[in-house]
Amino acid sequence: MASPKAKNLNGTDVSLDEGAFGAAFNGALVHESVRAELNARRQGTASTKTRGQVRGGGAKPWRQKGTGRARAGSSRSPIWTGGGIVFGPQPRHFTFKVNRKERRAAFRSALSVHAERGSIATFDVKAFDDPSTKAAAKLIADWGPQGSVLVVLADDEEKPALSFRNLANVRAVLPATNVGIADLIGAANVLASAAAIEALTARATKEAKA
Repeated sequence: MASPKAKNLNGTDVSLDEGAFGAAFNGALVHESVRAELNARRQGTASTKTRGQVRGGGAKPWRQKGTGRARAGSSRSPIWTGGGIVFGPQPRHFTFKVNRKERRAAFRSALSVHAERGSIATFDVKAFDDPSTKAAAKLIADWGPQGSVLVVLADDEEKPALSFRNLANVRAVLPATNVGIADLIGAANVLASAAAIEALTARATKEAKA
């Protein structure tokens, strides 16, 4: 298998770390990890009131017998308009645990699949010290990726982020420390600065040794 490489939009291709970008793709682990990440982002704040929590309804609507109507004990019964909700949603969390080694392997798989497809590229951030959306759009257009683009930058590369954040085909602009497996898998292409490539490599190789 050839050594993984990233296309350099400002020069020659960049060699990528074999341990971080050369792993075999494990679809099951990636799927499980993506589900865990997306579930962790859910708020889980949906809430409804039962008949015991709805205000009012203490008085019996009408007497038990003699009216010709069905008996009723409370106007807050679930079958009444304005009554309580039966088996409605309650606040909860959707998170579930993924083992650390599984999550680490999935992260390497997500990086490696982009390297294998040739859908990862790097660029020189110095050209964007002065933010320019037009220059960022031209850079991506010259690259010619198909589909969405995830832009990954180092934590201190805030100015280049301003150039890419409003482009239509840019899925997100994230620091390398916050990139998740769902972000990598959800984007068709990854455009990263040299420092971001190093940060992703450090995360992946550190996780591989742990």
